[in-house]
This record gives sequence, structure tokens and C-alpha cells, in this order.
Amino acid sequence: MTPNHIQTSDALPPAGPRRRVLWIGSTAGLELGLARAAVGAQAEVTDAVSLQAAVKLVGTADAPDITPMFAILASDRPGRFAVTDVLGLSRAWPLMPIVSVAASLVDGRRRSGPQLPGIEEVPWHDLPGRCGWWLAAFESGLPSSLGLPAATRREERLLDSLTGLRRRGATTEGSLWMVRLPPVEVSVAASHSDDLDGLCDLLTLAGHPVVNRQLGRPRLEETATSLVWDVRDLGARDIEWLRLLAANRPRLFIVILDGFPRGDTVLAAVRAGAAAILGRPVSLEALAGTLLSARAAQTAQPSLAAIAGQAGLGEADRHR
Repeated sequence: MTPNHIQTSDALPPAGPRRRVLWIGSTAGLELGLARAAVGAQAEVTDAVSLQAAVKLVGTADAPDITPMFAILASDRPGRFAVTDVLGLSRAWPLMPIVSVAASLVDGRRRSGPQLPGIEEVPWHDLPGRCGWWLAAFESGLPSSLGLPAATRREERLLDSLTGLRRRGATTEGSLWMVRLPPVEVSVAASHSDDLDGLCDLLTLAGHPVVNRQLGRPRLEETATSLVWDVRDLGARDIEWLRLLAANRPRLFIVILDGFPRGDTVLAAVRAGAAAILGRPVSLEALAGTLLSARAAQTAQPSLAAIAGQAGLGEADRHR
């Protein structure tokens, strides 16, 4: 894994014929562009510019009579989608779960509650990890939070995630996940002792042994294959330490937890050597889904330029 690693097709199991996802809405800007690229690396994605266009796809050559595993409504600003239009999509595909992905611009409104009744909004930076877990759970026939009501409390989602994690079964052989993946050895670093204890508990519940605990910045001589580092508020000093860490251990799979990930800070962290950036408080599914790709990522060598090109991002998009 090179310092420019991120969750892309080089790091995740290949998209199989059963992995079908419907993306509705915008891919403009760095945040939604990276989220769309990460989803496309894990599944076959059908794009629709609007809900009305998505409904017209039913039964066409672009979307034959195979229900997508789930649909993603991409919200680049508040009020992008109306309830009546979403109802039309539900009538077209009655069994298809629907989630919404929100860019940073939507975050302030998102914290006050879901915009659309019955549809959970997922932060853009958590979508790759949660998507990876949803796809693995679907192919294994296991439940996940994808079918839970949007009003479900965070504690209830945590308990539901624990049930699925304890029953998880996965393999990277082909596109089907049939047998249990070996656990990933993880080092954990956090600036506060409470955060450190909580992260260690989450990883233990997810089945990943914690081999090192560090209060403060992680050590440059990390021995584990993966590192989860809670920085709280990602700053220039953290980026510099991340760069040193990645240079010292170029194959280390580094997951950063940040209080408010934005496109520019995520891009800077990825360039410095992070494999994934998740928000705080961390979603157990996002963390588990991210670590699902850790073993495959040990031999991956993607480039950041290829990621930006796949997402269709220009220089102007990097500042949005």
C-alpha cells in the first residue's frame, strides 16, 4: 500500500454481477465525487440525474428487471429531493432500501434530523465503509442496518450492528463472501483516554484484536498491519505526523477519525498516507466495513490522480 491509498477498486473486493447500486443525484465536488468513486469500486452502479430519471430506468437496458441492492440519494445541498418523488421511486422498486448521502454543506441541517421520512442520511465520508459492510452482509444473507427505520436511535443501530458483526462471514474470493475473513490486528491511538477505551471496545466487539494502545499520537514504529487513530480535529501537525508514519510504514492501513471531515482535509490526509477517514462519533458499520478491505489493501497500490480521475474531479472541484 502506498501513501496515496484510499478505498478504491484496488483495495476492495471486485464488483460482482449481484452487486448493483443505484446512484441518484449529483457527483459534483470533491466530497460526492470521492464517495461515488468508492461505491463504484465495490459495485456496479447505475447513475440517474434525478428521481424521475431513475423511475424511467425500470425495465430498460440500463436497468433491467433486477432490483438494485439499494439506492443512494446524493444531496449536495438541503432540499435536493422531495418526498413525493421518493414515493415514486419506492413504488417502482418496492423492495429496494433507500439511503441518502450528504456532503459537508448539508451537515448542519442533517444533525437536526432526517430530511426525508424513513430514509437515513449517511455522511459522505462514512459511505464507503458502510457500503462495503452492506454489500458483504447482503451477499452473506445477514441482516444489516440498511433495513432499519431512519428514526432508529444510534444505540439501537449499534446493537443491531453487533449482531451482524458476530455472525459475519466473508471472503475476497470472487464476488461472493462465504467464509469468515481472518481478523485484522489493529493498533489504536487517541488523544483522550475515554476515546481510546471506547475504540478498543468497538474493535474487540467487531472481532479485531487490539495489539497496541497509545494515548496521544501513534508511534512511528507501529508493528500492527492496521492503525485506527482518533485525532478529534485533524490539523496540520496531525497531517505531518501522518506523513512521517506512512513513510516509515508504507504498508500500514491507516484509518483516521476526525470530528468534521471535509473534502480538502480528507484529500490532504489521503495524500499524507491515510487509507480512510471516518467521522466522529464513529459508526460501527463504517469502521467494520473499512477494516474489511484492510487485508486486500496490503497489496494495493492505487494513485490519488487515478482516484480523482475516476471521480471526474478537476482542480476547481478540490476547493468546493
